Amino acid sequence: MTLYYQNLDERTRQLMLDEMQFDLDHHQLHISPLLSGQGQMDYTDLLREAIQNGSDETLAKNLREHRRIVRTLPRRRPKGEGYLIAATPENAAEVLAESEFNRYYIRALARRAIEDGIGELVVYRAKPVRKPRPESEALVESTLPAEDLLTDLRSHTGDEVPALGVPSGPNSGLSVRLP
Repeated sequence: MTLYYQNLDERTRQLMLDEMQFDLDHHQLHISPLLSGQGQMDYTDLLREAIQNGSDETLAKNLREHRRIVRTLPRRRPKGEGYLIAATPENAAEVLAESEFNRYYIRALARRAIEDGIGELVVYRAKPVRKPRPESEALVESTLPAEDLLTDLRSHTGDEVPALGVPSGPNSGLSVRLP
């Protein structure tokens, strides 16, 4: 299920592309370990296409094709002694696509707010979840400074949880909107 992006329009999409280019220029575009060799080669173009004309659902669909997601991953053993090989979760493409598309969406909205003189963005639940995390629920309807949010997400790429907590990890379902 795709996230609902309240302010996804042409202006936001252009700012998302600008933020993606920022990452490319600074050599910090997140290449997930979930991506196969083919996925790594195709990822930049697939992400760009989803930002221009699609959504996280479009990106997930394209990642599932042509063996772009690895079938197995090394996982640390439960007691921390070595590694084992585990099957990649069935929803890996969806989780990766939602996470990355949402990060660029949030960064774009932060830039948009800054440009428009709007100081804060509002956290909302963009995807319903059965068992919301208490820390995620505590953030819903709170506000975050746009400049701080942009700085936080630019410095915490990929799987790193941002200091401000939005997005708050895989499958959190949280995003931001203009007030």
